Amino acid sequence: MADHPLISVVVPVLNELDNLPELQERLSAAVAPLGDYEVIYVDDGSEDGSADLIASWVQAGQPVRLVKLSRNFGMEIAMSAGIDHAGGDYTVLMHADLQDPPELIADMLGLARQGADVVYARRIGRDESRLKIALATSFYELMHRIARVPYQGQAGDFRLMSRRVVEALKQMPERRRFLRGMVAWVGFKQVPIEYARAGRVHGRGASYRALFRLAMEALASFSDVPLNLAAYFGLLVAAVSGAVALVLLGLAIAGQATSDTIWILITVLFLGGVQLITVGILGRYLARVHAEALERPLYVLEDVLPPVADDR
Repeated sequence: MADHPLISVVVPVLNELDNLPELQERLSAAVAPLGDYEVIYVDDGSEDGSADLIASWVQAGQPVRLVKLSRNFGMEIAMSAGIDHAGGDYTVLMHADLQDPPELIADMLGLARQGADVVYARRIGRDESRLKIALATSFYELMHRIARVPYQGQAGDFRLMSRRVVEALKQMPERRRFLRGMVAWVGFKQVPIEYARAGRVHGRGASYRALFRLAMEALASFSDVPLNLAAYFGLLVAAVSGAVALVLLGLAIAGQATSDTIWILITVLFLGGVQLITVGILGRYLARVHAEALERPLYVLEDVLPPVADDR
């Protein structure tokens, strides 16, 4: 393995045993002609033998590194761990599910050599369910409208980054992470490359629950619009409540009978619902502050193969 590889490919792995052999074969064929390289597989608590397979490649002398986390920390943390251990002039982030084609890395490197610091892969087609496509499109559109980061369209984690972008990311200590937003926030010259995303062949992708959680983290990380909405809700409720009070007063003066119980019940339920929404929004931001205040390490390593003296 080269001491200073040209390209480091970071691949988070969670129970991808069926996909790994084909991925490694395609990665080697795609990246080897480009120069010295390393593939850093970050095992995020796999239980299907994925780590053992990767360790066997390391022992066989392939340009592969295994960064094994002590448990499942999540995709964003696993990618961050890989970035911390990447030593290449360029670092590529990609998933292990074969939906992102390794063959695109050569074109990414070509754009980087023309001056781009980040080359992000933007999807022009997705071999996925209509529901997932609709939800993803809605999320990207929402981020475009309210987030404080440049809009990159249908761009996932698959991207190539220069060394100075990697070093900038390593200076960002937050624990609730949305890496694609962090990369966009860093700046420098960022250019897209378009591709059609393949469908997953083996295994299961992220659940809708996990994707929803990631979307909430992204919104809380890069937008304060939800906090502003809470204030707007408060103003709206005050206005509506005042209007209802005036209507009830007018009806009482006119001598028309009204059911005070129904109006009180509707008003209380409305106010209670808005308060719950507001408290929930505030709670998400407070949870982020609490996580940062604990100052726990971002991840815990179980093993790194081959061992390197300065690995944590």
